[in-house]
Amino acid sequence: MNLGVVDAQLVAFADEPLSGAEFEAHVTGKTLTYAQDGVIWGREQYEPGRKVIWAFEGQDCKRGWWTEPEPGLICFEYQDEPGDLECWRFFRRANGLTALSDDAPDGLPLAVVEETADPMACTGPDLGV
Repeated sequence: MNLGVVDAQLVAFADEPLSGAEFEAHVTGKTLTYAQDGVIWGREQYEPGRKVIWAFEGQDCKRGWWTEPEPGLICFEYQDEPGDLECWRFFRRANGLTALSDDAPDGLPLAVVEETADPMACTGPDLGV
């Protein structure tokens, strides 16, 4: 049986997304690198207390935090864009975490392509290296 790309994505996301507690247990203390369709998209460092540092590939870092406003929905807010939530559903796969945007559920998912305990090397106001 040959699944098309859309069908394969539906199968990939047929199970339940991670809860906030599961997500927190998996990411806290790590820096994750995300890629979309094989291209590095950005990195996020997850700190205790649901705090994060995010950077799109090649851009400055920015501080933020995440919440779980409803079960399985993880939303990020950053200091430079207060009130603007970016919400995702995270799924555990054999090859790592995958994220699907709640704002664009038909879009391409993000895949975690690297997990490390090393902090991000950040540039940007108040972040240092």
